[in-house]
Amino acid sequence: MLATKIPLEQAEVTLYEHFLDPAKADDYYHRLMADTQWHQPEILMFGRKIKSPRLAAWYGDEDAFYTYSGIVNSPMPWIPALSELKDQLEQALQHQFNSVLINLYRDGNDAMGWHSDDEPELGDQPVIASVSLGASRSFLFRQKNARKGSPSTKLQLRHGSLLTMSGNTQRYWQHRITRTKKPITQRVNLTFRRVLT
Repeated sequence: MLATKIPLEQAEVTLYEHFLDPAKADDYYHRLMADTQWHQPEILMFGRKIKSPRLAAWYGDEDAFYTYSGIVNSPMPWIPALSELKDQLEQALQHQFNSVLINLYRDGNDAMGWHSDDEPELGDQPVIASVSLGASRSFLFRQKNARKGSPSTKLQLRHGSLLTMSGNTQRYWQHRITRTKKPITQRVNLTFRRVLT
């Protein structure tokens, strides 16, 4: 697996641009679009609840509950495509996962704001394995203490790619998916995690 280390201080970020070959990536994309039970959660932002700017689903082991943005996620049981992807990731990364958050970005208006995956139930140094399927989207990193206007690091997450974030990445860095006005098709993103139970 060809790996590119992303040079971020106090972080461990690696991009595998061709984790899945095109045919396998296409297969997973179509199966997940057909089988995933999507919903549009309300998230807590600046003290008020708003509709999330994307669709989402939470799958995992029966005890893998996860809370973010004021939402308590109860896991739905693993479906075949997710179990297969989990097995491939665990073999490739030598790390065990018990849950996955799936986000569907329907077009360029769907996005994810600046955040870190640093919830207590993920532990001090979580390993996050992020698989992208469908349209390419820009993924940005910035340091948590960055001043307004400070430069960010931009990656293109393409169909079939895998991005891993581990070590102190979530402690010192934030990431987001930006909006775009360009005509763009749907993107499915899967972030596999291990919730401490």
